[in-house]
Order: sequence, then C-alpha cells, then structure tokens
Amino acid sequence: MKRDTHFEEQQIEKSFDLAIFKRLASFTKPYIKLLILSGILLLFVTAVDLIRPYLIKIVIDDHISGYAREWKVLETEPAVEGLTFAEYQGRYYARVDVLEKAGALETYDNAASAQLLKLEGDYYLLPGYVPPSEMGAAEAAINQRGGSLLPETAADGFITRDKAAIIRLSLIFMGLLVGALAISYVQTLILNHVGQRLVYDMRAHLYDHLLGQSLSFYDRNPVGRLVTRVTSDMKNISEMYTDVLIHLINDLLLLLGTLIIMLSLNWKLALISLSTVPLVILASYLFRLKAREAHRAVKVKIARINATLSENLSGIRIIQQFRKEKALMNEFEEINRDHLNASMSEVRVFGIFRPSMNLLYTVALALLLWYSGGRVLQGAIELGTLIAFVSYTDQFFKPIFDLSEKFNILQSAMASSERIFLLLEENSSLPNGEKVLEDGAFKGHVVFDDVSFSYHADEPVLKNLSFEVAPGETLAIVGATGSGKTTIISLLSRLYDVGAGRILVDGVDLRDYDKASLRRRIGVVLQDVFLFSGDVLENITLGDPSISEASAVAAARRVNADHFISRMPGQYHERVYERGATLSTGQRQLLSFARALAYDPGILILDEATSSIDTETEQLIQDAIGKLTHGRTTIVIAHRLSTIQHADRILVLHDGEIRETGTHEELLNRGGLYYDLYRLQWVGDADGI
Repeated sequence: MKRDTHFEEQQIEKSFDLAIFKRLASFTKPYIKLLILSGILLLFVTAVDLIRPYLIKIVIDDHISGYAREWKVLETEPAVEGLTFAEYQGRYYARVDVLEKAGALETYDNAASAQLLKLEGDYYLLPGYVPPSEMGAAEAAINQRGGSLLPETAADGFITRDKAAIIRLSLIFMGLLVGALAISYVQTLILNHVGQRLVYDMRAHLYDHLLGQSLSFYDRNPVGRLVTRVTSDMKNISEMYTDVLIHLINDLLLLLGTLIIMLSLNWKLALISLSTVPLVILASYLFRLKAREAHRAVKVKIARINATLSENLSGIRIIQQFRKEKALMNEFEEINRDHLNASMSEVRVFGIFRPSMNLLYTVALALLLWYSGGRVLQGAIELGTLIAFVSYTDQFFKPIFDLSEKFNILQSAMASSERIFLLLEENSSLPNGEKVLEDGAFKGHVVFDDVSFSYHADEPVLKNLSFEVAPGETLAIVGATGSGKTTIISLLSRLYDVGAGRILVDGVDLRDYDKASLRRRIGVVLQDVFLFSGDVLENITLGDPSISEASAVAAARRVNADHFISRMPGQYHERVYERGATLSTGQRQLLSFARALAYDPGILILDEATSSIDTETEQLIQDAIGKLTHGRTTIVIAHRLSTIQHADRILVLHDGEIRETGTHEELLNRGGLYYDLYRLQWVGDADGI
C-alpha cells in the first residue's frame, strides 16, 4: 500500500521570501497598531537589559570603590551649590570626580591631594595621591606615607554620599526590573493576542476558501493534506509572529546596543570579548545549512506518518476484516523508524551546535578575564568595568544562540505560508450566478441539452446527453457502474460545470442561478449517507434555523424514521457519533430521507438509496418514497431495477450515452439492454432464494 509522498516532500528552498512576507503582512494590517505598541514596549525591555550592567558598573566603580579615588583638601568650605564633601579636623575634603561633575575642578585644581585607603575594615587618610597601579600593597603605603586612622564617625562622613547613592541606584535598579517585568508581560500578551488573531483570521479565510471550492478541487487534494494546512501550517505561522519577528528585532537591537556600549567603555576589552565572534558566525552558517536539511527531513517524515495514520484509521474496518494489521504495522514501523532516524539526525546537529557556541563563549570570557584580571589588580581597569563586560559578553552571545532556532522557525513559517498561499491561489470554485429562485415560483422542470462532461481530459464520462424531466415526473436512470449516472446528479446540483452543452432548470441555465438558491431547491439522498457528530435533530436540520424541531419530527415520521428514533433513550436528541457509526445502514438512510424532506425540495434525487438495506427497511423506504416524490420532480439512480418499476420514465445509460428510454413495461417488451439487465437481476435474485 505505497502512497505518493511527492507533495509532502516538496520543500521551500528559500528561508525568507519577501513576496510571501508581503502577503502575510496583508493579514497583519488590522493589528499594525498593536504590533507597533508591542515593539515600543519591547524597546523599553531592551533598554533595561542594556542599562542593567552599566548601573552595576556605576555602583561598583563610583560608589562601592569610589572612596579610593583622588580627594582634594580644601582649607575653606566650598561655596559650590549641590557639592558634597567631608569635613575632618577643620579641613574640607571633596572627591575629584565629584568636583568635576559640579564644574568646580578648575577652581580647586591647585589644592593639595589626599587619598583614602581601606585596610581590614578601617579607613586611613593619606596625604597625596598615588594611582593604585603604582601604589602596591595598602598596608605598606599607609606605613610609608604616614596615613592616619579615621574614627568611625569621620569615615562615615567620607562615604555617606556613596551609601545614599548605592541605595538610590539600587531602588532605581529594582524599579527598572519590576517595570521591565510588567511591560514584558503586557508585551507578551499583546504579541500573542496578535499572533492568535492572525492565525484565527487566516484559518477562517482558508476554511472559507475550501468550502467554496468545487468537487474537482477535492478530487485532486487529499483531505489529510488540507487538514494539515489548516492546523500545522497555521501553527508555524503563529510561532513566527510570537517567537521570531518582534523578538528578532529585539535581538538585533540588543546586539547593536551591547556592541556600542562595550566599545564606548573600553574598546580593547570589547575586541577581546568579541574575538571569537567570527568563529560564531561561521559555526552559525554551517549549522543553518545542516539544520535546514535535518529540519526538512523531519517534516517530510512526520507528514508521511500523518498521511499513513489518516488513511489507515479511516479504513480500520477493512483492515481488520481482511486481517491486514500485521502488514500495515510493518509498513508503519518502517515509516516511524525513518522519522526516528531523521529526528536523531536533527538532535545530533543541535547537539553539536549548542556546545560549540558555549565553548566559543567560554573562550571569549576566559580571554577577557585573562587580559583584564591582572589590570584590575593593578588598578588600570576598574572592577565594575570588568563585571559589566562579563555581563555584556553574555548578553551579546545569548541572542546569537537564539538566532539559529529563530531561523528554523522562520524557515518553517515561510514554507507553511507558501503552501497555504498556493492553496489559496488554486481557485476552482464555480462562478456564481445572480438569479435567485423565489419561493413558490419553482417548478422543477429539468432539461439536459447536449451535455458532455469529463473528469479528465480525453476521458469523457457523458457524451452529448439530452433528456427532459417534466415538473412532478419521476425519472429513473439505470446502467452499469461507470456509465455516468452519479455524474448526472453532480452536474444537476452544480457541483461541477458541464464541459459542453447546458442544463436548464425552469428554462434557465444552471450557471445563471445563485448556487445556494439552486441547491436549496434540490434534495439529495445518497447511497453512502454522511452523518455529522451531534444529535439526531441536528443531522436532520443540518443546523438550519428555518427548520423547526416540529418540522424535523414531522419529516422523520413521514419517512418512517420515527420508528427507530423513538426507541432511542434520547430520541431526537440522542447523540450521533462520527459518520453515524452506531446506526445501521438502513437507519442512516432513513435519516437522510428525513433530512431531504425537511428541506422540502422541488427536485428530489435518490442515488442508489435502497441498494444496501434489508428487505424490511426497504419496504419502509419504498413507502417513504411515495410520500417524498408526490408533487416533486424526482430522479432515481438505481441498480436494483425492482425499485423503479413505477417510474414515469426510465433512461438506460451505457458509456455515457442514452441507449434506451421508456417505461418499465416498454423497455422489457423491447428486449434490449434494459431487458438484459432485468433478466440478470431476476435470475440472480432467484438463485439467492
């Protein structure tokens, strides 16, 4: 049971297609304001991510370790507004960086310098200033330069400003984090709302498109494939909006912002931190190629699994009847194993990439610590700067790690989008006419005028077919399988359009009628009755609000369906399972008769309606047929000739052409093709008695 997987194996070669993205953007227009708002909120979150390491640097360098910077010794109290200073032993001490910010450094540039050192929890005030890189050990410097131990109250005067600044910056830091958390939550809600609404709109648009297609569309498109488009492919597009597009912008901004800040802080440390980035770019490129192949292979295999499951579970009755479980299990094992192997290949690719990225990040971090660690000890680089670079390095590599995964999501979404748009472009819906059939004006006069039709080129099913059905007349059509009987029904319901000729209803070409208006006047009872999940009443009315429960019950009684419905525990509200699995063939057909009668059609079509039922149910249906056909134009398709003996006229089809026409008696007396069919059935029935 090999199946064609060519369609599933078609893959999109481009990871990004601007034309496809423009078409996706057309669905985005109603939500563009929300997307812009989401982007603005994300900018704030990105800004917090960028400023966080810098705030830590300021706290460490300017306030936790700020006391060790150069101080100016002032003989008089400085008359600079807002300037903070310490007072000790009749002198005033102001830090150089504080004077510089206050714009007063030039005023006190010639003042003597002092230095504050910390040793075992105590603070010492030393005359003069020696850079830490030249000073050596603090204890030796204190001894050599005659540093004086500051009392606790005096020491507090020197660091009071820094304590207040640390508290203030900590509160700012906490406020930014809380604000970023809240804004990130709102931004995530907005973005996911837009993503889900987009998928909702696209799925509704696609489903509406599918509902409007002619049967020829479904002849060449398996249902399982269409279901995949509406479900899995839509999910891929949703992930692109919620996990890629906006966050991709965030990642790019984060990379650019981090790079600018690192270069502005210390370009040498920035180059060392980013020294392995070329290798990261190369590894990402190679990973993208391998990951694309592995990702495609997994998609193909899962598509084959879905197709196999859909087909086999739909045909489980036949599989069990013909004992094919083992053979199909072996086939599924092979397909499942292919998927396992493809999945493991994908895992191996990711298994190499992630550790490789971590290794390159670790190497960059090690180089940063190796170069800057000693310089921090020498005082050439401040400790806060090193800590900020460690954070920025991590912040720079993290988006690169994520970009590879976002690339896969983007690629899947582009492939899914192309498949969906190809489906939307495939428009085989029949053009709708403008003429609406008015209630009470419909007569049901049907004329086939030189009609020809074929499902495939050069394989005609109907050939120059012409016949007429008068209003209220019952016409039976018989013939061997493949003679074109069911095709006539499909054409009359305008599920297909004729290839040549025309079909008239009440003197008007079918193509000029509004399709919904026309089909509302045609009731069809098929041999293979399709019932929907729901209850009995819903399957009679098909959710039409114009059909009341009383009308549906009356229709069921007229066609004798009430006999079995009334015996059910829930009666007309009894649950019906998918395809009516718990009902017999005869019960399903009686329900289809009730459905047809409830819609009160002007033209009634019975397609093999009594071909698969028992004798008792057939008697009920024959009784119902008499009630159904009264006053209606009726076309009966039948293999069992005994059910059409009372038809007003019988057409005998053979190879898409009318070979004989007449009443049952006339055709028997003629001794032609109908006589042969009847004799074969009569002999077969006699042999079976």
